[in-house]
Amino acid sequence: MTLVAVALGVIMVMLDGTVVAIANPVIGEELNASLADLQWVTSGYLLALAVFLITAGKLGDLFGHKRVFLIGIAGFALTSLAIGLSQGIGWLIAFRVLQGLFGALLQPAALALLRAAFPAEKLNMAIGIWGAAIGVSSAAGPIVGGVLVENVSWQSVFFINVPVGAVALLVGWLVIKESRAEALSRVDWLGVVLLSGLMFCLVWAIIKAPEWGWGDSRTMAFLGGTVVLTAVFLWWQSKAAEPLVPLGLFRNPSVSIGTVLMVLMAFSMFGAMFFLTFFFQGVHGLSPLESGLRMLPMSAGMIFASPLAGFLIGKLGPKITISVGMLITAASMFLLSRLTLDASYIDTAIPFVMLAFGLSPVMVGATEIIVGNAPEEFSGVAGGMQQSAMQVGGSLGTAVLGAIVVARVADVLPGHFTDAGLPAPDAAAVEAMKGAVSYGVAPIQPGTPEQAVEAITQAAHLSFLDGMHLGYTVSTGIAVVAALLALFVKAGRKTEGAPVHMG
Repeated sequence: MTLVAVALGVIMVMLDGTVVAIANPVIGEELNASLADLQWVTSGYLLALAVFLITAGKLGDLFGHKRVFLIGIAGFALTSLAIGLSQGIGWLIAFRVLQGLFGALLQPAALALLRAAFPAEKLNMAIGIWGAAIGVSSAAGPIVGGVLVENVSWQSVFFINVPVGAVALLVGWLVIKESRAEALSRVDWLGVVLLSGLMFCLVWAIIKAPEWGWGDSRTMAFLGGTVVLTAVFLWWQSKAAEPLVPLGLFRNPSVSIGTVLMVLMAFSMFGAMFFLTFFFQGVHGLSPLESGLRMLPMSAGMIFASPLAGFLIGKLGPKITISVGMLITAASMFLLSRLTLDASYIDTAIPFVMLAFGLSPVMVGATEIIVGNAPEEFSGVAGGMQQSAMQVGGSLGTAVLGAIVVARVADVLPGHFTDAGLPAPDAAAVEAMKGAVSYGVAPIQPGTPEQAVEAITQAAHLSFLDGMHLGYTVSTGIAVVAALLALFVKAGRKTEGAPVHMG
């Protein structure tokens, strides 16, 4: 029943994450919001989530994971209600930021509750079913969101969190047993400020780099701030009596490698979703709902792949299972790098199913490695690290691979124009067009003759495809590196090992 309560909380958060993108165009129209406003609807939530995750995990360790989990669920449901009732884009963005903070409370506590509730031999399977809940909600999100936006209203995609949250709150209140770290007694507030600052600088730089440019002084300033704050944070954590993140956790190589694996897994997963959305909607002209159905094999595959991954990790250990999973992911990325303009449903369904069975062992295994290898009194912090690694990896995958696609598009666009019998655009024209082409959109000016429209569209789509191919080729290499790293991990043990430094 603890697993049911935790899964309901995860479903609520994941549903919200997948339906907002579908609702954004209608939100923009009804609330008269600019593109920058709509970007903040997503970025504000992600920033709040990423900045607060580890601190939220620590609060669970201190004050009780059940208490923090239930506060997270209640707050997430209430802010969802407030978002749906918002009459202006400013209020909507403010409530989205608040929603991100409550989401951060919920997720690390969920993992810590699983760690406390299940014995070591069953923890893998529990995390596998938790991963299946993510698959269910990811699969349902685009479809449910598309149906609600098209037939009810954009507000309904947020209102749906209220009944789900109410059920999760009731079940959690009745069945979850409280767990907290008896040895801890206070919050490292300076550590909170320093960690929040460095996470903000890092995630903000990643979010804005595609707009500003990676070499821009503003991007470099935020990245430099990340380095400085990280150094100060690490120094303070080595001195604090009860540090926010005990550095002794990272003396266990499996915890460190597991964190890196989560970054690389999210890099691959979010990068894949990012490209294919534009491929389906921009190149193939599908609606958001139709795009969701095309991506269903991956999300639905996780429903079966995650519990299977938990079972296999229990039998074979994480080392081989995760490594093979990343090799399957690499093969899937390679197939995606070979897609053509007229790719059929089956052409994308096969690599999508492979992705589900490749990424699930990493998500389940790396989570178990991080949370399972940490002492139980630091399970909240470990859960926060796992979630933070996922957020940073996803942001990096979107930003880095997006920059690679844009650069490739700019490089090949003149050649494709020439091949289509069109005059080659000069540098200024390429600069003006590359942004739209990188989203799968053909830059057609009003009044363009029909024959030229077809030629420009063909050139733009081929350029986008070249960029997407390069992005997936890079992802293939990343997956191979992750497969090699996985050979150095060990299974988590729900026993107390060497003491972790606390000051």
